[in-house]
Order: sequence, then C-alpha cells, then structure tokens
Amino acid sequence: MALKSTIFKADLEIAHVNRGYYNTHSVTVARHPSETDERMMMRILAFALHASDALTFANGLSSSEEPDLWERDLSGAISLWITVGQPDEKQIKKAFSRSSYVVVYHYGSKSADLKELATKFPNLTIMSVPVAASLAMAKLAQRTMKIQYTIQDSNVWLTTGDVTMEINLSQVAKA
Repeated sequence: MALKSTIFKADLEIAHVNRGYYNTHSVTVARHPSETDERMMMRILAFALHASDALTFANGLSSSEEPDLWERDLSGAISLWITVGQPDEKQIKKAFSRSSYVVVYHYGSKSADLKELATKFPNLTIMSVPVAASLAMAKLAQRTMKIQYTIQDSNVWLTTGDVTMEINLSQVAKA
C-alpha cells in the first residue's frame, strides 16, 4: 500500500515591501511521504516571496513535469516556474521549455553547481537560503500554522507564535 501525503494548512500574512504587496493567503500543502519538513517549509517560503492570487503549489516532487510552484496567465500558459532544491541541467531545460521565467530556491550545500547552470541559462534566477535558516524553519513545521512574513530586499522576517527569525537570501544568479 502506498503512503499518502500529509496535509498541512498554513495561514500566511505577507508584507512584501518592495512589491507593495500586502495580503493574506490560506494555503493547503500536501507533503509527499519522501519530503522533509525543511523542503516543505522552503516551498511555503517560496510561495510567500512570490505570492499572488495566481500562484499555486504544483506536484513538483511527485511529478517531473511540474515545478514546486507555478503561476499561470489567463490563457493557461505558465508565466512563472519555481523549483525548490537543486535541480539538474535537464530539469532547468525542461522548465525553460514551458516557461520563460524560472526561479530556483536553493538550500543546503553544492551551490557551485548552480553557478555553472546560471552561466548556461541567462534568464535563470537562483536564490540561496542559508542552511541554518532552512533547518530552523523545519523545526517550525506544524500541521496547522500561522506565519507572518515581512519581506524587504533580500531579507525575510518570519514570525510564528513567539518565534521570530531573519532569513538573509543571497543571489547566486539573476535573470
């Protein structure tokens, strides 16, 4: 018998100062049995960074044909493709065959491989999250969450319950 995904619900309050975007989102995230809390929380962070009414979670981990998150325009075309982790060159090529704007949120080690990818794909944006931050976010994962994000430049302040943490994103490559 196959293991089922675990459902997480998160109420997000997002204040993205640079974009002038202030909104709340109630999201349901299905965590695949092979997915860690760290990766799931990275997907939620990526959602907060690009939040819009059109942005949705896709089947990235369980389908090689889809990203972790995507945004489609009114015609159904993919206008934004977001991947979490460290995709290989084949996955990046596939992403660019379906969308003109691709963003990767990297966490963990091995960012040197991503710098090489960035030279091959000039329209690729790669952002890196420090290991300590991704691990700290993983510890905050609960089946029901209320998270506030305040985003300005490359700094993210995340607050949930009585915990507040700062996440400093670094840009590996920019489109």
